[in-house]
Amino acid sequence: MPKIKTSGVKYPDGWELIEPTLSELHSKMREAENDPHDGRRKCEALWPIFKINHQRSRYLYDLYYNRKEISQELYEFCLDQGHADRNLIAKWKKQGYERLCCLRCIQTRDHNFATTCVCRVPKHLREEQFLLIISLAY
Repeated sequence: MPKIKTSGVKYPDGWELIEPTLSELHSKMREAENDPHDGRRKCEALWPIFKINHQRSRYLYDLYYNRKEISQELYEFCLDQGHADRNLIAKWKKQGYERLCCLRCIQTRDHNFATTCVCRVPKHLREEQFLLIISLAY
């Protein structure tokens, strides 16, 4: 008789500390995926999904690299299980990509005129300058 496989995933030490936050973000992701996108552009429907993906990845990145509160074993487990975006975190570790919101932002084929996303522009250059045009009626 064949053996019955059970889902016996062995969670590393410290999982119980981060599990509530990850499950909350997972439920938010489900809501964002199932949310109707009537009347919105195709790219606007994806924005909440990218935002939640960024939150999950940044949460684990901060716990491991900045605060050093989780072990490397737990960090690798979370990446392997898909709780964070491994490629996005790899970009965050490189100089100049610390504020990157998603990998789509650096792909020039997804933007008009082969440019990049606004998150790549420094804040002091981001401020729009409005020109006041006064029309004089004679």
